[in-house]
Formats: sequence, structure tokens, C-alpha cells
Amino acid sequence: MLYGVSEPDFPINFRAGENTMKNEHTKDKHDGQKSHSAKQERKHTVLVGLLLLALLLTGLNTYQLSILKPMMNAQMLQMAQAVPAAGSGSGNAQPVSDVIPQGVPSVYGEELGVSYDMIDAGNPQGTDAAIRRLAALDQTITPEGDDLERYIRIAKQISCEYCCGAPSVIFDNGQAACGCAHSYAMRGIAKYLITEHADEYSDEEILAEMGKWKVLFFPQQHMAKAAALEGKGIEVDYVNLASNKYRGIEKGSEQGGMVGGC
Repeated sequence: MLYGVSEPDFPINFRAGENTMKNEHTKDKHDGQKSHSAKQERKHTVLVGLLLLALLLTGLNTYQLSILKPMMNAQMLQMAQAVPAAGSGSGNAQPVSDVIPQGVPSVYGEELGVSYDMIDAGNPQGTDAAIRRLAALDQTITPEGDDLERYIRIAKQISCEYCCGAPSVIFDNGQAACGCAHSYAMRGIAKYLITEHADEYSDEEILAEMGKWKVLFFPQQHMAKAAALEGKGIEVDYVNLASNKYRGIEKGSEQGGMVGGC
């Protein structure tokens, strides 16, 4: 017995208090784990939902493309459909789908180290090299006499209207009327064929050869023009397609860009 304090008449259970505190701590810990588990479950649910949404959108896009692709292909085929030639002619009659020249030009291709395939919007270096080689001919060859008369007669029939807009690539005296790189190249090939292969090419064939390079320089415009010619029942050859004979017949058609610098 303590002085002035009577002892309790029941035993004090310290262990019971300790157990109570442990139980409360265990309960708090369990509640915390339960809350964390709930958060993880919600996060998992959100991620699954986002994944399902992404799959749904991907499937929708694939479905839409599967519908649009046949429609786009049909439109492209309609624009590039082969056209039966209205006549045999000597201007290299072509179906609309084949108006873009390919391969190495016969006679002069290997001589000059050029091919039609060098002119490509995806190959600017090759395009520039081909244009420079042909343009150099314009600057180094000077036709005279009968050659000059023939050159004027042929080159007056073609222009570079999609670039410089001049009536033709030369004036009446044979001097250059357009200063774009395309016209230099066209004049160059005409001069070369007239002076080096005069008996192997007719006037119309030289004009057609100039036209082939022009088509390569402006492919989309000439595809539109080919379709316009075909629509009017006109033979699609390189003279009709690229010379001034039917200049502007494609007006109103969607136009594209050029290949090679102007």
C-alpha cells in the first residue's frame, strides 16, 4: 500500500490495453491496404477502357479505309484508263495511262547519256542532270541555213505554257523566247536531232520528241490534257498532247506541279 493511496481491489490488465492498440493498428493497416488495392483496381479499369477505345478507333479507321480505297482506286483508273487510238499517225499515239515516257530514247539516249526515267520528282539530282545535259545543247549548237529554217518551223509549234507562258519556246527568228530550264532542254534536243540525226527524224517526230520531255516536266498537267483530248475523241499522241495544237484544251482541270526547276 502506497502512502495516502489505497491499492485497487482488482488487478490491472496492462496486456489487454496492449492488445487493443495492436488490433487498432492492424485494422488501420488493413484499411490502408484495402484503399490502395481499390485505387489500383480503378487505375487498371481506366487503362483497360483506354485500350478498348484505342482498339475501337483503329477498327473504325480500318473499316473506313477499306471503303474509301476501292473508291479512290476506281477514280484513278477512270483518269488513267487506256484510250483506243483514233488513228495510227506518226506522233506516237498513246493510251492515257501510258503518256509518261519511260526508258532510254532510241538513237540519241545513249549518245547523250540521258533517259526519260531520270526526270522524276523523287529524284531531283537525276532530273537536274538530265535537264542540264539537254540545255547545254541549246547553248552550244547554232543551227544555220536549212537547219535553222527547219528548227524554227518545228520549235515554233511548242511552248512551255505551264511555266513561262510564252507563245512558243522561240521567237520567229529562232532566238529563245522563254528562259526556263524546261524550254532550254526542249530547244536543245531539237537542235541536236536536226544537226546530228536529220535524216532519221521527220519534223513531226522531232516535235514529238520535244513533247515527250515536256510531258515529263509537267506530268499531271498532261495527264489532264490527255483525258481532255480523249473526251473529245482526239488522238492522244505527243504532238497533240504537248504542242500548241490543242493548247489550253484541259482548262478547268485540276493542275499539279512541275518537275525540275523553272
